Amino acid sequence: MKNILIYNSGGGLGDSIQLFDLVTSLKTNFKDASLFYLGAHENHFQGSLKEYGIDIPTFEMNLKYFGFRWKHLFLAKKIFNQKSIDKFDLIIDLQSKIRNTLILKQIPSNNFYSSSLNYFFSTKRKNYTSTKNNLSMILTNLEKLIDKKLNIQNYDIKSINPKYFDEAKRILPDNNYVGLSVTQGNTYRKKNWPMDKFINLGKKIVEINKIPVFLIRKNDTELISKIKNEIKEAIIPEEHAKYSEPAFVTALATRLSSSVTINNGIMHMISLAKTPMILLFGSGGPKEEEKFAPKHSSVKILNSNKLYNSTDISKISEKDVLKLI
Repeated sequence: MKNILIYNSGGGLGDSIQLFDLVTSLKTNFKDASLFYLGAHENHFQGSLKEYGIDIPTFEMNLKYFGFRWKHLFLAKKIFNQKSIDKFDLIIDLQSKIRNTLILKQIPSNNFYSSSLNYFFSTKRKNYTSTKNNLSMILTNLEKLIDKKLNIQNYDIKSINPKYFDEAKRILPDNNYVGLSVTQGNTYRKKNWPMDKFINLGKKIVEINKIPVFLIRKNDTELISKIKNEIKEAIIPEEHAKYSEPAFVTALATRLSSSVTINNGIMHMISLAKTPMILLFGSGGPKEEEKFAPKHSSVKILNSNKLYNSTDISKISEKDVLKLI
């Protein structure tokens, strides 16, 4: 394998963080290969997430929202033919929209992997396993495609600059903190748990001799003011910290005894620390957690669909959450 291309249609930071283990595994299994990233949106590995130390260059096709426009079907191969690479040894399609896959397949390759249309577009028709965003299953499927044993290599947060951990320890010097991630990034789908419930939960956390740590941006001044007025003991790290990068959030997570978060980018930043997490799901239906929830043993999930047969996440009560902390 000389050249490998990963295609990701998701645009959020969380979408990219979910790829950390896959990228790390590919780099470990194909040490001599050049790994490239093609996305419908920006390459966060070289932007907001660069402090995590995962270096994967962009394969630039100069087509905005690559894969989401039918005109790309007629432009992709023409643009690729102007590149120095003749073809990719392996293309990994990490989404399942048929249109996007058809467009991506215009880029020449020896091995093409995609779950679209029940793996119809993959180079070899094998007995593939439905991945449900599971790294081990993706690697198992790739093994079947290329007839090579692949080993899982999880991302190690030791790749993060120690300065972030030092600052996290300065901000959170003790071990009795509960992290609360309360705001969503993309607003196209309502994923928020009501702020009043988060504040009530914060007060309950204080009552059990723990300190609520709200992981929110310092420019959310109105929200910060509301939290500080209601919970005097609350800590908001970004108000006093030297750093605000996603890697710093992961460093902060190593100082938490547990955390409570909605489905957002911070959820994935916290998950890299492998500390206990309580995830609140609901708005995306009963299978939302299968696609987005981090896969490690310290995760506990509260899904309003399963608890209350409702997509209304507000049905989840403070009591439901508190008994898991």
